[in-house]
Amino acid sequence: MTKPSILQFFSIILHMTAKTTDNKLLASKKKAHMKAVSFILPILIVTFIVLLFNYRGISKAGEAPGLVEGILSKCPNKRNCVCSEHKDDAKHYIDPIIIPQNSKVDTFPLLKNVIREMGGNVQVESNNYLAVTFTSSILKFVDDLEIRIDSTQKVIHIRSASRVGYSDMGVNRKRTELLKKLFNNEVSKANKSLDTPPKNGSL
Repeated sequence: MTKPSILQFFSIILHMTAKTTDNKLLASKKKAHMKAVSFILPILIVTFIVLLFNYRGISKAGEAPGLVEGILSKCPNKRNCVCSEHKDDAKHYIDPIIIPQNSKVDTFPLLKNVIREMGGNVQVESNNYLAVTFTSSILKFVDDLEIRIDSTQKVIHIRSASRVGYSDMGVNRKRTELLKKLFNNEVSKANKSLDTPPKNGSL
């Protein structure tokens, strides 16, 4: 077996020294990175909490847009809003509730009962308009549900929107679909009840 030359010996020493230096530099970088994270992370958390409370305050202080020229207002350029009044806005459009032509039910009180059962709180009420709020259970953000009854066309127009933020993960659309389903079920049951003749009791 041949013995390593002096040049080979020094090459090995230099390689080991460089490797040790690299390891020290890597450890130093990791330590500096951890220090930066431990400093920045609390700042980000505090900033997030402050923004969260700020948004919640804005949400609680807001109000529904109301009727604009007699109809529900258009949705802004956000994903957290749906409305049945404006077919030209396909991104936010939903179908209105159709009132059955032969329905004998008083639509307005039935609609209010369904909304209350869903957890809504009526804020404004007029002859053909309702403004209702829904508050999220954890963060307490407020959404506005607005209703306009068009007795001539036999439809109930709906607008549901979050007061703050951009997206709502489909919450407002799901709410309106649930409202339609529950309302139609209640109308159907009420009409059947009215159509059923009372039974004459025998003594």
